[in-house]
Amino acid sequence: MATTPPEEPPPPPPQPQPQPNPPAGAAKPGLRKPVFTKVDQLKPGTNGHTLTVKVLESNPVSSQLRHARIAECVVGDETGTIVFTARNDQVDLLKTGATVILRNAKIDMFKGSMRLAVDKWGRVEVTEPADFTVKEDNNLSMIEYELVNVADE
Repeated sequence: MATTPPEEPPPPPPQPQPQPNPPAGAAKPGLRKPVFTKVDQLKPGTNGHTLTVKVLESNPVSSQLRHARIAECVVGDETGTIVFTARNDQVDLLKTGATVILRNAKIDMFKGSMRLAVDKWGRVEVTEPADFTVKEDNNLSMIEYELVNVADE
């Protein structure tokens, strides 16, 4: 009778090696540098914009909602202006004459015209005054757009 040697158990799976923590000043992988766009490059239905703009005027809007504060602000850069809808804490940041950076801004359509907005996924930051002159005669919110459905043939 032939005897077989006892089988050896399979080797354990390799354990993942702990990664050393990067220094505090190092950028996280996956983050990319923001691409700043100009006001005249904004198009209906787009999002993810990062802009540096000056606040030309800020007008509070009476709201039917109890807890929401809304202001319509005219903001712009050297290429044009657009109406920005500020909500809640953003109203305090967008004072007339301030320069702000809008991160992850989106274009909302309101009565056929474009409005710039920053929702909970974006950020509004006050920055040092910019050295550009706002081009006030190119207001993109004055252009009326019409939704046209294209029929599939």
